[in-house]
Amino acid sequence: MKLHLGCGKRSIPGFIHIDKDPYAHLDYQRDIKDLSIFENNSVDLIYSCHCFNYLDDDEAKIALKEWHRALKRGGILRIAVPDFAAIVEAYLKFKDLKLLKRLITGYYKSKSDVDYHRAVYDEKTLSNLLLECGFSRVLKYDWRRTSHADHDDYSQAYLPHMDKEHGLHMSLNLEAVK
Repeated sequence: MKLHLGCGKRSIPGFIHIDKDPYAHLDYQRDIKDLSIFENNSVDLIYSCHCFNYLDDDEAKIALKEWHRALKRGGILRIAVPDFAAIVEAYLKFKDLKLLKRLITGYYKSKSDVDYHRAVYDEKTLSNLLLECGFSRVLKYDWRRTSHADHDDYSQAYLPHMDKEHGLHMSLNLEAVK
């Protein structure tokens, strides 16, 4: 079983789609921190792309512990968030804060409210948090080598926009094993 948490408008075949906002393709409309509808050790893969950073520090730990509970032993959490180190690098290169504002603030007007990023992560910070919440073997993943690579999402975010060959990759993509 594969879960796509905080999927928004994106639908990936073969995944169970969960989001707080109502979308026609959803399997469940609910908070991504609560996977109580799934038994312990029942999920093979959890994919969360650029929604985890909308959780504050306390919510992030709650979510990760819940996701860990639901994953099977050896199950994978694939998580993508804006990469703070890449944002700093892009600012130093382009000197254009307007270009980076959405990556920093994450302003998002959902169907139910307006939301902003509540956390920023670099590889070390997110890796340590994943390990603290019980995960092991945390590594970067290449979005091109996933089963959902042909479904464009923010794990493929580049500056300049869509310059996937020469641009700066702005997403921190990590996989963690239970």
